[in-house]
Parts: sequence; C-alpha cells; structure tokens
Amino acid sequence: MPARRRDHSSKAARVARALAVAGAGAAVIALPVMGATGASAATPASSTTTKAAGATYRAGTLDSWIRQSLAIMAQHGIPGSYNGIYRNVMRESSGNPNAINLWDSNAKKGIPSKGLLQVIDPTFRTYHVPGTAFDPYDPVANITAACNYAAHRYGSIDNVNSAY
Repeated sequence: MPARRRDHSSKAARVARALAVAGAGAAVIALPVMGATGASAATPASSTTTKAAGATYRAGTLDSWIRQSLAIMAQHGIPGSYNGIYRNVMRESSGNPNAINLWDSNAKKGIPSKGLLQVIDPTFRTYHVPGTAFDPYDPVANITAACNYAAHRYGSIDNVNSAY
C-alpha cells in the first residue's frame, strides 16, 4: 500500500492562499481564523513603516488616520462618517496603507490603485485636499482625497458600497 501523502501546508498558509484568490475584502472575515482578535489586527503597528520607494507614511493606526481625516474633512466641508470610511477601507485594502492593485483595468493602463481607499494617481491629484501630504500612500491624504472624490461623485463616502 502506498504511503499517504502528507499536506505540509499550515492552516494559516492555506487560508492566506484562499484570501489571495478571494480578494482583500474576505480578509476581514478570516481574521479570527488566522488568530487575529478583531479588525484592528489588519492595521499596521503604530510605528512608522516604510513603503517600497523608501518614503514613510504617517505614524498611527487606522483609527487615528480616520479621525485625522474627519477633522480635515470638517474644515473643508467634505461629508463622511467614521463608519462609512472604515467600511470602505476594509473592503478596499483591509487597512493596509501600502496596498496597491497591480491587476485591474487601471493597473493595465499603468495607473494602479493605491493606499487605504485604492485611489489612482489622477484622482488623487484632482481631489487632493490642502493640509494633507501630496502622497497617495499617506493614510490621511489618501482617505481625505478619496472622501473628497466620493463627495463629488456620490454625495459622500457613506453612499459608497462597492468599488468606486
């Protein structure tokens, strides 16, 4: 009788592969499976992290970035709520400020979606809000520009329930 093949993949590795196929939004559902205790586990630590190009993004957590964005949005009359931003961030990037989409139609045109709310560079430039960094990977700048875009296109980020 032949020896039984043993699967050497860990449960976490199998889940990670499944999530890569299913998309980032599924990661929120899988957090308890992978040992995380809540959605905050998808956010980076509160220290500054570098992105590939060597620049850094604002230190903090997803909660602090959303709150900073809401304060800037209030100064500029841009509508949106914490819950609306959080829901869209988790769907678009699972809270990863360095997220980049290298496979969709925008990426095929050479303008990949970037950051927490997956904004393409032309949209970021058009809807950038003064008082934030001019860097689509900066979490506060990304959130604020995306919310400004959503306000112009949909009335508010709160009205966005799918890719936008």
